[in-house]
Amino acid sequence: MSEDFEFNIIAKDGNARRGEITMPRGSIRTPAFMPVGTAGTVKAMYMDQVSDLGSDIILGNTYHLMLRPSAERIAKLGGLHKFCNWSGPILTDSGGFQVMSLSALRKLTEKSVTFKSHIDGTKYEMSPERSIEIQGLLGSDIQMQLDECIRLPAEYKEIQRAMELSLRWAERSANAFGNQKGKAMFGIVQGGDKPDLRIKSATELAAMNLKGYSIGGLAVGEPQEVMLATLDETTPAMPEDKPRYLMGVGTPDDLIESVARGVDMFDCVMPTRAGRHGLAFTRYGKVNLKNARHQEDHRPLDELSDCPASFDYSRAYLHHLTRANESLGGMLLTWNNLAYYQFLMQGIRDSIEAGKFEDFKAETKEGWAKGDIAQL
Repeated sequence: MSEDFEFNIIAKDGNARRGEITMPRGSIRTPAFMPVGTAGTVKAMYMDQVSDLGSDIILGNTYHLMLRPSAERIAKLGGLHKFCNWSGPILTDSGGFQVMSLSALRKLTEKSVTFKSHIDGTKYEMSPERSIEIQGLLGSDIQMQLDECIRLPAEYKEIQRAMELSLRWAERSANAFGNQKGKAMFGIVQGGDKPDLRIKSATELAAMNLKGYSIGGLAVGEPQEVMLATLDETTPAMPEDKPRYLMGVGTPDDLIESVARGVDMFDCVMPTRAGRHGLAFTRYGKVNLKNARHQEDHRPLDELSDCPASFDYSRAYLHHLTRANESLGGMLLTWNNLAYYQFLMQGIRDSIEAGKFEDFKAETKEGWAKGDIAQL
């Protein structure tokens, strides 16, 4: 493994990129989907299951971990990798999105944001420097700048104000991070749904020569067509030789369309959250196991999958577990969903290398369009 952070593009097909990030703790094949381990756990999964499915990297959340058990306690216990029994790379987000969306009575200034915990009301202050300090205590391999993420739609002046503050905070975050060998800090492109603001943000961040760049402030309520149009404008303004990470996205269709626009990395709670609520993602599209039509269906979710959750259990049993609110139902559907997401990403990577990404995209969407009932 590389002793430093390196990103190499192995193949391109249109704007889709097949690459690899190498770091001391392991390689990350891109395009990559990162399962979300918000509080040090990928919900309903063992870490060896997550690894066995093909995940090269997971995500942890600065906001939630700083509240409990605290970054200082995790550092005392040997760091997040040891704490949660994950040996590969970990990316931590800055906590900015959660501060803006979950915290009560927050107050934003040029210096920092102060807020009260959504858990117990304790008051905290988060500055760009403190966010980087927390991520350092956690011991994550890829760290994110602190930014201000606002929900769409919003007024132009408000989007511009937040974008410019995020640029200033990016510089402060980079100064606090310094030059840590074998690790990386990513900047975050903001600008809402305004192309000129996105391009300005991407251009000014690129001038900072960071090791990677993220696209934030999407998947915050806007329609998919707005997100994709924003990517069409944004990714061409981002450095060609650095990884591009679209934060908090998304559905399988979001992933494949974003790869087509040059995105390399993704994270989203969707596959785990959906699994806990009875929804499965498969090559046949979405399957709602709460639906009564599954109550006597002996078929597995996907007999072609190599994931035991997908082929060892009948839909009737999964329906029963879901309707009875049994924990095993959420565990099995989460396992299936993460398996499908990694299966999709492997198919994307293989098709880019083969120069057949558009064919793969069309065939995959055709399978979703035929739907689950077509398999009866």
